[in-house]
Amino acid sequence: MIQMKRKIYPSGALTAVAAVLLSVIAVSCSHKNEFVEMISTDKTKPAPIQEYTVADFNGGSHIVYDLPKVDNILYVKANYDLNGNATRPQETRSSYFSDTITVEGFASAKEYEVKLTVVSRANIESDPVVVKVHPKTPVYQLVAQSLTMTPDFQGVRVQAQNADSKTVGIVFLDDAIGKLSIRQQNFTSFPNISYAVRGYDTIPKQYASYVTDKWGNRSDTIFTTVKPLYEKTLDKTKFSSYALPSETPIYSSSYPLNKLFDGNYSNFWHTTQATSQQLPVYGTFKLGTYVKLSRFKLKPRNPNYEFRHGCPRVFSLWGSDVDNPADFEVPLFAEVGTKIGDWENLGNYTWPNPPSGSAPTAPTAEDKVFFNAGVEFEIPFEAPKVKVLRLVVSETWVPGNFTHAAEIDLFGDDR
Repeated sequence: MIQMKRKIYPSGALTAVAAVLLSVIAVSCSHKNEFVEMISTDKTKPAPIQEYTVADFNGGSHIVYDLPKVDNILYVKANYDLNGNATRPQETRSSYFSDTITVEGFASAKEYEVKLTVVSRANIESDPVVVKVHPKTPVYQLVAQSLTMTPDFQGVRVQAQNADSKTVGIVFLDDAIGKLSIRQQNFTSFPNISYAVRGYDTIPKQYASYVTDKWGNRSDTIFTTVKPLYEKTLDKTKFSSYALPSETPIYSSSYPLNKLFDGNYSNFWHTTQATSQQLPVYGTFKLGTYVKLSRFKLKPRNPNYEFRHGCPRVFSLWGSDVDNPADFEVPLFAEVGTKIGDWENLGNYTWPNPPSGSAPTAPTAEDKVFFNAGVEFEIPFEAPKVKVLRLVVSETWVPGNFTHAAEIDLFGDDR
């Protein structure tokens, strides 16, 4: 076995090397069947890799090397262990078109040995070269350091920071079956992870969560006692239209705004299609109570309007804590928390694309079921209590100057 001397660079040079590496990383693969079996009769043993450099990152390392100057090389393979104790072997390959191989998925930040072997077109292997890498703290551990569980409406809010935007799994556990077990698993690459697990009473209980990744690494489990917040479905019989001077006119008397909250999912609110009408379009209504909103579910006009026509695609919710708020000019877009007169932007929302990945113009049968079931949206916890709402639609699935929706269900605490 050959031991190669590792090149040492000043910190500034290493930064430059890392930047270059990131721009030239070729796709590596751990699937053996992606490389053709013997395609040469030349049984000459290939020379090992030449000089190499290492750039470590969170959970892994990029290794750049000089290949032997021969024409019979098929690929370079890296063999290593994710724990460093021969219990979790891993192999990664890189074709002869590349001078870089990436090794990742390490369980912790420490020194690991990687054996690099050159393989010829006749499947003859060189002597391995041992490269020592020092991956930085793995992403799953970094995310776990910021993992929190706090009270939310009817549940627990799980939050964490994922600065590297790498895919991690957040696993949430409760004792609903008499012992601590997995209730929900969310895999995401979002930099700011935040979601609620609902369905709990307002009784303080211990909950748990941990972070995992696609290599099966798992953080320590954290335990927190949380008292979920009270939440109810708002009584829509208390809602009433509040038509201010700027209110978007309705299409006809058959489609007034109160169809949006009459409890009947087969009819709908529909704004005018007059050529003079411009986006955004909106409807305003009183809640009949002073409420801290938690979430809402919007049901589209259906059937046969899935991902098309005037169904809302991009919209926002504005609220006021005044009994009879004054009219205001609604912008096409505003940041959450923007205040205009008696009103504040409670949240900006986008209706999801077809879950199947199909184009909105060609949804599958399952996509249509998803669409017609309606979509639930959360209202930021920081949003103020309100008495009046204005649903503002700034974009529809087929660009136009009108909108329609069947029903809105609202949830929160009006005590």
